[in-house]
Amino acid sequence: MPQPVRPLKPLSPREQAVRLALIVLAALLLALALNIMVVGQLRHLVAQQQLSDTFIDQLAKGTAPVSEGDFNEVLLPDGAPVGIIDIPRLGVREVIVEGTDSGTTQLGPGHRRDTGLPGQAGESVIIGRAAGYGGAFGRIQELAPGDEFTIITGQGEQNFEVIGLRNAGDPSPPRLRAGESRVILTTARGVPYAPTGIARVDAVLVSETQPAGIRQTRFATLPEADKPMMGDTSMAWALVFALQFLVAVEIAAVWAYRNVGPRRTWIVFVPLTLFAALWVTGEIVRLLPNIL
Repeated sequence: MPQPVRPLKPLSPREQAVRLALIVLAALLLALALNIMVVGQLRHLVAQQQLSDTFIDQLAKGTAPVSEGDFNEVLLPDGAPVGIIDIPRLGVREVIVEGTDSGTTQLGPGHRRDTGLPGQAGESVIIGRAAGYGGAFGRIQELAPGDEFTIITGQGEQNFEVIGLRNAGDPSPPRLRAGESRVILTTARGVPYAPTGIARVDAVLVSETQPAGIRQTRFATLPEADKPMMGDTSMAWALVFALQFLVAVEIAAVWAYRNVGPRRTWIVFVPLTLFAALWVTGEIVRLLPNIL
């Protein structure tokens, strides 16, 4: 005999609140994955094309930066292009930008402000992501001593030869002598999107050393957000506004569901919820390590 259908029991206000919270959490997790793996990759590609066009134009005009300031001696903003790194063995060709905080390394490998540009006398540190936003440095640990790569700067093409890979705790290479130049490629090691430490590839300049430009930033004055494995909390206030917007959208969606109907609610509020969730997760990503 068919069993009688029991009428659905209406959800209590507490159960409705729990359901709404779970929906919001699911939307945030989905948006976080989309932001890092899909939207972030597309944003990185677009940014790289724009940065490449800008830097090539500067090279043609002879206005590419050779110090921490631009051609007019104005301090370079975060995200300004300062070079192009080409690693043939890994198939990597990326525009290097000034600055290494979490938001800046979404655009491309970042040059740490307190060090000279690649090819200049002294050390130059380049920090790149291992998985997200292009994952430009995701395979640099495959480089072996003797491998070569080039970096184009405003002072021309600089040629480097890898001398070794080191992890945290490994001894540093010998101190540079006067007039020598070295570049340190830095990224995360471990499972993608779950770094367990920092990996560094040391390479020495094998072409002519270039004169070092003026650096206004020193390691002591370098913001914490610009150091490896650090997030950027300077824009945490933006996350608060994004969360408020997401909550407002969800409250409006509940009202519309009850008063307008499910069909119209889905049409209007699914895109709004996705936009709000992407905004929130975009701000969350800024808080995550800059080499993720």
